[in-house]
Amino acid sequence: MILGAIAPNNKGDKRTTLHPESIKPILDMGIEIIFESGLCQGIDTSDEEMSKIGAKALTREECLKTSDLLFTSTSITTEEIHLMKKGSTLLGLLEPFSNKEQFNYFIKQEISAISMEFMPRITRAQKMDVLSSQSNLAGYVAVIESAKNLNSALPMMMTAAGTLRPASVFVIGVGVAGLQAIATAKRLGAKVEAFDTRAIVEEQVKSLGAKFVKLDIGDTGQTEQGYAKELTEEQVKKQKALQKDVCRRSDIVITTAQIFGKSAPRIIDLDTIKMMKPGSVIFDMAVESGGNVEGSKLDSVEIINGVKVIGHSNLPSFVANHASLSLSNNLINFVLDFYDSENKVMNLNMEDEIIRSALIVNNGKMVKEF
Repeated sequence: MILGAIAPNNKGDKRTTLHPESIKPILDMGIEIIFESGLCQGIDTSDEEMSKIGAKALTREECLKTSDLLFTSTSITTEEIHLMKKGSTLLGLLEPFSNKEQFNYFIKQEISAISMEFMPRITRAQKMDVLSSQSNLAGYVAVIESAKNLNSALPMMMTAAGTLRPASVFVIGVGVAGLQAIATAKRLGAKVEAFDTRAIVEEQVKSLGAKFVKLDIGDTGQTEQGYAKELTEEQVKKQKALQKDVCRRSDIVITTAQIFGKSAPRIIDLDTIKMMKPGSVIFDMAVESGGNVEGSKLDSVEIINGVKVIGHSNLPSFVANHASLSLSNNLINFVLDFYDSENKVMNLNMEDEIIRSALIVNNGKMVKEF
């Protein structure tokens, strides 16, 4: 079997789906590895270094035409799908909700498409959970970038000139990204508070040394997959009103609220921003899916009433080396679990829960609706 990897279509994305530190297990299985020339330049690794490990650099077109299994970190174009050989498999972050049309072309080309966004939240799949591995790094980046934009230091400092109070950080949404944001802010010495609609995460927040903010917005809960349930309009209004005081006293507010496959809820409005101190920072981690913050703009820092509202996209790419290592490990773990070494093919058995969840098109047939 030939495993190929192509660079993301988003030129601002520095990540690679094949990291030099993670490909040895694949080569040991006798799988040939090819990659698009320049694939790893975003992590300062040359084609020559990859070749020394045992991978072969080709053009993008050659990778598309030759690969039996192709890694990608973004969806690919219609023209590129037509270049893929029949019976091959595309594996990676396919951006299914923003590009549903692509699956029609996979069907026409008799290609199998596996979208890692649909990885089930079960123990066996944790090592393949791309969304969690990338969200973890995104939470870290959100704090670092917020600190860069704040006009004061995060930790308390006692100096001969007097005591400098610690910055106050408020994290809204305590999923994977939120937990890492809390942990990072605490390590940097900030005073941290956090809120989530799921009361069950209170202990996790406290275990990181942060204060859990309790807001009475009525019955909430989580899905079977462990995600927060979508709030009603009335509950969103209550949340906005009750969290205003916390936002007002915070130096940094980080919002992480997203709903899988839907637009992000708007949880901070202009009235709240106008109550905040000039010089404070809001980081909207959901800006790519519509945004949690009124006035946030994609890949922009907006100044609203003296408050910096940050809307950076593709946060894992800010730490491209570790993001690539995690992403590569996720994809390679999938291959290691489902590669049939005897027949030298991927075993896409629909009776397996992971395959059933992530496989969208199987050899030209739509097998999952979403």
